Order: sequence, then structure tokens, then C-alpha cells
Amino acid sequence: MGKRVVIIGGVAAGPKVAAKLRRLDSEAEITILEKGEFLSYAGCGLPYYISGEIKKQRELMETSAGIMRTPEYFEKTKRIRVYNRTEALRVNRTKKQVEARRLDTGEMRDFPYDILVFATGAKPFIPPVQTVDLDMPGVELTCLDLGHVTTLHGIEDAERVRWTIREKLARQAVIVGGGLIGMEMTESLVKSGIDVTILEMMDEILPLVLDSDMGILVRTYCRQKGVDVRVKERVLRLEGQEGVVRRVVTEQRSYPADLVILAAGFRPNSDLAKSCGLETGPYGGISVDSRMRTSDPHMYAVGDCVEILNLVSDQSAYFPLGSLANKQGRVAAINIAGGDEVFCGALNSTVFKIFDYTVARTGMSMYQAQEMGMEAEYSIVPAPDRAHYFPGAKRVVTKLIAERKSGRLLGAQFVGAGEVMKSVNTVACALFYKGAVEDLSNLDIPYAPPYASAIDNVCVAANVLRNKLTGIMEGISFLEVEERRKRGDDFLLLDVRTTDEFEEIRIPGSLCIPLGELGGKIKGLPREKDIVVFCAVSLRGYEASIILREAGFTKVRVMDGGMAVWPFECEHR
Repeated sequence: MGKRVVIIGGVAAGPKVAAKLRRLDSEAEITILEKGEFLSYAGCGLPYYISGEIKKQRELMETSAGIMRTPEYFEKTKRIRVYNRTEALRVNRTKKQVEARRLDTGEMRDFPYDILVFATGAKPFIPPVQTVDLDMPGVELTCLDLGHVTTLHGIEDAERVRWTIREKLARQAVIVGGGLIGMEMTESLVKSGIDVTILEMMDEILPLVLDSDMGILVRTYCRQKGVDVRVKERVLRLEGQEGVVRRVVTEQRSYPADLVILAAGFRPNSDLAKSCGLETGPYGGISVDSRMRTSDPHMYAVGDCVEILNLVSDQSAYFPLGSLANKQGRVAAINIAGGDEVFCGALNSTVFKIFDYTVARTGMSMYQAQEMGMEAEYSIVPAPDRAHYFPGAKRVVTKLIAERKSGRLLGAQFVGAGEVMKSVNTVACALFYKGAVEDLSNLDIPYAPPYASAIDNVCVAANVLRNKLTGIMEGISFLEVEERRKRGDDFLLLDVRTTDEFEEIRIPGSLCIPLGELGGKIKGLPREKDIVVFCAVSLRGYEASIILREAGFTKVRVMDGGMAVWPFECEHR
């Protein structure tokens, strides 16, 4: 008889451990305990199931051959015993057994183990807001006690939302939280004909994914699609009538709602591990080594319940991502089978779709780098995803981040309607191998007009960043420019586009001197003032800054990204 391996959790990482282990060890006795009904389903596909792009529930749980991943499938095909609707309650490390309860019958049962694997995933964070039903004054309620209030943390949640939409019970939805899940749900609800309001308490949406200067681009785009996006608004209260939510009240105002999605983030589901004495990290996740072993040599942990190494900061991090869960499951299985496999850490590489935009990031943000005390610099480059003259070219805004002194790459962010995946993959690879900005700009990236420009967008962003790092160019964020405009600071905002471009659309208060005319009009410019130059994408702005510096102007900065990324007030023809 082989070793007894019990896995707690049967959604993503747990089944991966079990399947890989079976391929490596034909004698192991493998058991999965899963609290829920459904096994090994694609949680990342839930928003697309709600919108109807994925037609049937079973598609989320089928293999590529169309076979449902049921307990019977695991038993017959892989010789893995699965107990769904079974909750692990306690772990006795002395006796090496798990005490569990069948939720259908209440039956208690002990599962002995030689190796125990925690794959308990994450749990949604429920914001601590007051909840009242106006028809039941004085009754204490939580958010989820009101009808049509839900998280999105499993197929059961998705079915509740689908039912609400199918029965035409929801016309106005409020999403509490402008993070990854909230943004993915936005498109699904809009496609279902529902008016959507997003409420984010932080300064900008996607605060854990993008810096504010990139997040505001996504927020502006969502508003163009008819989504009411609100930032810096903390939810205070949910109000219901007849047991169903009717209104969301914030610090500033209130919003009618007959559907509320709580998308305020996730926390590691590590309670069971903590209760049996396993070590946890600063984010509350289970602490593991590079082989996914916990502080108990007979226990492993994988997936969204663990903390791992951030490969950029070299510090503990919490990255609840399905891609990482599957990689960790594979590593744990190899080591349980007697191998020697390492999970070295991750970069927090993320991508998602919102209407026609793709949003992606890898590595650290400027905000995160500054929080760690790093001196960092960045570039922002808006450019087409292929040769600009080729049909179908679409713009992508690239933000590249590096350490100022060493030039070491720290991260990148991408927003736009064009092809993004090749760019984020390129930077992720460079980050994994500790690359520098110079390395990135020298990469031999293939070129053909249908696929890329002669100098790829990533290389262009690297070149701009190198100019900043070497002092050839000094930039300024459009966020800072707008703050200075609002304060009424005395500075010159110099637009060096053509007169026709300026007449078509312009920033209020800006002065237009086309680049070709700048040399002849340079004497009339104030030398004592700060000058911010820009154009459509700030290439001509960069050239104008060189002309001004050569003429002795010392207070010259280039507005990052130019008009292509300006999200604030404009004047039009």
C-alpha cells in the first residue's frame, strides 16, 4: 500500500496536485475533500458564464475532451477518491488525521494521512457595512442577508446572478469594489442590459493592478461605455425592503440598486491551517518554502491560501491567481512523489478584458516601488500595436518601470484596444531573469507590419525610460499637470502639435507653437517659468524639449504620453 495523501480543497490547486501525483505514483492512496458541490471548475470563467459567452455551466467543469470532472470521473479515470460536500473541520497533527463532516448527512469521519495538502483557496472579503431592511427595523443583518446581494466566488454565486438577470429582477447593479473581479463583472452585467455603478473607496480603480495614471485611463473608458464609475467613495450602508436590496449609501450620496456584487477582494482561507498550528505570513496566508512545504514536514500548501515570494521585491506576497495555483500544485506533487522541484516565486502577472480593452501588468507598480523606499522612474508610451499604416492597428498605452540607479526593470502595465499579450509576456520574461531597461531595448523582437512596428512598443518604452534615467529627458505625469492647473500654478503648457491638431482638440490654457516654428519663436518664451511641452504622444514634445534646453531653458519637462492619454477637460473645435 502506498502513502496516504489527503488534499483539502477540490477546485484548482488540489485536483492539480492529485492528478500530477497519480501520474508519478501509481501506488499512492489519494483523497480529496471538497466543501462545495462542484469540482475542478474554471473560476476565472464565471463572468463569461454570467454574460452568456459561456453557454452552459458544465463547460466550466469539463475536460478538453468534454468529460465532466465529477467524483466518479476522478475515481474511474484517475483512481482518486473525491468527497464533495464534505467539510474538513479539524486536523490532528499528532494522530495525523483530518476530521470531516458530510454536509448532506451530518456524518462525521476521520481521514488518516501520511501527507496532508492544504488547497483551501481564498475567501471573499465582506466589507463591514451597516445593513438594514426598512420593513424590519431593529433586526441585525449582514450584507449577505439581503436578497440580490452576493459575492462572486463560485458557481453557486454565478447561478444566483444569472437567475436574477434571467428573471429580469435586476435593472440597476452596484459593484462594491473596483478591483479585478469588479471590472470583469462590469462587462458581463452591461452585456446583460443592466445599468452598472462601480464604487471604489481608493483614489482610483484597480489599485492593486495599476498605478493611478493608468487606472484613470480604464475609468475614463468605462464611463464612455456608460458605466458610472465612482472613486474615493466608501460604502456605509445597504438598505433593503421585503428582504431584497434596494439602495447603496456611501459617504457622498446614495444609489438605487436591485443587485449588489461585493467585489472588495479576497483573503487567504487559512483558518484551518492556523487552527492546527501552521505558520502563516504577514498577509495571513500559509507560509511555505520553495517546495510548497509548510512548517510541518508532513504538510504542503498550494494555491490561493498560501504566501509566496515576490520575485521583484524578494519579499513575501499574496498573489491569488489561478495560473500560479496550478504551477504550485505541480511542484507539490513532484515533491510528494519524492522528486525535487522548486516553485521560485512569481511576478503577479495579470491580464483581463474589459469591453474592447485589454488591461495587463507584471512586476511592481510605481506606487509599490515607492512604498518600499525604492527610487524608481517610468515611461508612458501610447503607440499602435502594429505598423501604424497597417489596417486594424489599435493603440496600446505602455508603462515601463525601472530602478533609477541600476536601471533594473521593476514592472510594466498595459492598457488599450490593441494586442497586449506579447508585450506583457516579453516584460515578464525579462523580469524573471532580472533584466535591465537596456536589455529590454536591445531585444531582437520580430517585425512585420501586420504584427509590430519596426521598433516594438516595449523597446520604444525602454528607450524613453533610458532617456529619463540618463537625464536626456525629464518627464511629468499628466496627473501632476492637472493638479498644477487646478491650483492655478504659474507655468507654461506648450503644445507643439500642428495648428490643425490644436484647433481640433486642446487642453484649456495651453499655448500652441508647432514644432517646426518653435526655433523662430523661442525668444518670446518666458525663461523664468516652468515649461511643460507635449504633443499627440510626446515624441515631438521630447524634440521640443531638446530645442529649448539647447537654447538655455532649464525648467523644461515633457508631459508623459501627450494628448493620447490626457483624460481631463478639453476644448474642441
